[in-house]
Amino acid sequence: MNALYDARVPLSEARRVHVRAAAHTGQSMQDTNAGNRHFDTLIVGAGSMGMAAGYYLSRLGNKVLLLDAGDPPHDQGAHHGATRLIRHAYGEGAAYVPLALRAQQLWEDLEQQTQTALFVRTGVVNIGSPDDAFMREVLVSAASHGIPLETLDAAAAGKRWPAWRLRPEQIANFEPGAGVLYCERAIGAYRQLATSLGATLGTNTRVRRIECHGRESVNVWTDTNDKFTVRDLIVCAGKSTRDLLAPLGLEIPVTRVRKSFAWFGSAPGLFAPERFPGFFVASEMGGYYGFPDLDGNGLKLGRHDAGEPVAADAPLAPFGARPGDLGDLQAFLQRYLPGAGKLRVGRVCEYDMTPDEHFIIDRVPTCPNVHIATGFSGHGFKFASAIGEALAERITQGESRIDLAMFARKRFA
Repeated sequence: MNALYDARVPLSEARRVHVRAAAHTGQSMQDTNAGNRHFDTLIVGAGSMGMAAGYYLSRLGNKVLLLDAGDPPHDQGAHHGATRLIRHAYGEGAAYVPLALRAQQLWEDLEQQTQTALFVRTGVVNIGSPDDAFMREVLVSAASHGIPLETLDAAAAGKRWPAWRLRPEQIANFEPGAGVLYCERAIGAYRQLATSLGATLGTNTRVRRIECHGRESVNVWTDTNDKFTVRDLIVCAGKSTRDLLAPLGLEIPVTRVRKSFAWFGSAPGLFAPERFPGFFVASEMGGYYGFPDLDGNGLKLGRHDAGEPVAADAPLAPFGARPGDLGDLQAFLQRYLPGAGKLRVGRVCEYDMTPDEHFIIDRVPTCPNVHIATGFSGHGFKFASAIGEALAERITQGESRIDLAMFARKRFA
C-alpha cells in the first residue's frame, strides 16, 4: 500500500449508518441493484470539491457515496474547459494564501499518486496599474507569506514577454512558482483514487430532496425515489445547491452567471509556455485571464468579470449567442496581445457567484452534519484539493487544519 494511504483512520461502527439504496461505482442509480450498503457520508455533486472530498474521506477510512447529475469529469459544471490557473500571491486576499499553498502540495501529491501530469509551472503574471486594489493585494500576500514575486514595468515586461503591449503606467507582478492545472484530468485522478479506496459513485443521478433530523441523520432522495439515510452530508452541487438547501430554511446568496472563453491561433512560439506565462489582467477593459499555448491548442482567453445571470435550471446559450462572447475577447486581444490569431473554438461555462465573490464553506445551523461548499465565483478550482481535504477533516476530526472562518455564510446576515 502506498504511504499516502497509511493514514487511514477507521471510524467506529457506531457511525456506520444503514442506507436503503445502493450505487455501483460509475453507474446510474437506475442501473444498480447491489443490495443494502452502509455509508458514512453522502456527497451531492462529484465535481471539483466533491470528488476531492470523496477521496480524502475514503483515505481516512470513511465509507463514501458520491452522487452526480452527470458522469464526471463532464461539461455541465464548473470544472470543464481543460485548464485553470493556480496562483499563490493572491489578489483576491492574503487570507487565501495558506489554502493555495496547501492546495499546491496536494495537487503535486495527486500527480505522484496517479502518475498523471496535472500541473505545469508556467509562472503567472498579474498585470494592472500600481494603485489597483488587486495588484496591491498581490504584493501584500506575497510579502506576508514569503512568496517569490518579481515586479516589472511595462517596458521590461514587453522585453521579457514580447507578445504583450502594455500601457506605460502598467506593471507586471510575476510569480514564477505558479502555473496551470489540468482540471478535468484532476477530477479523473481523484475519481480513480477514491473508487480504488472503496468510494461508491452514482452517476447520472439527481438529488431532489434533503431532509434533516438534527444531529442524528440526514435523508436524501434521488430523482428515482431512492432514499439514503446517512450521518454526514456534503452539498457541493453547484447551480443546484441553493434550491436543495432552501427547504432546510437556508438562504444561499449565490447567482449563476454565464461566462464565455475561447482559444485563438498564434504565431509559432509567441505564446509557447516557455515564452508566455499564464496571466490575469485588471484593465480599463475589465478583468481577463489566459493561458499559454499548451499542447498545441492555442492561446486561451476568458473574461472574469461581467457575464449574464441565468436561472439554475436554464440551459446556457452556446458560444456566439451573445455579441460580447467573441467581441469582448477580440477587443482585449487587439489592445494587449495583437499577435493572437483567429478564433479556433469558443465555449461557455458558469460561475456560481456570491455578492462579495468569496466562497461559502459552512454547515447548516439547524443540521450541523450537513456541510456546504458553494459560491466559488470563478476562482475556486485551484483550491479544490485543499477544500476537499478540509471538508474531510471537519467530518472525521471536527475541524480542519486550514482556517475556513472567512467563508462562513453568516457574513451575509
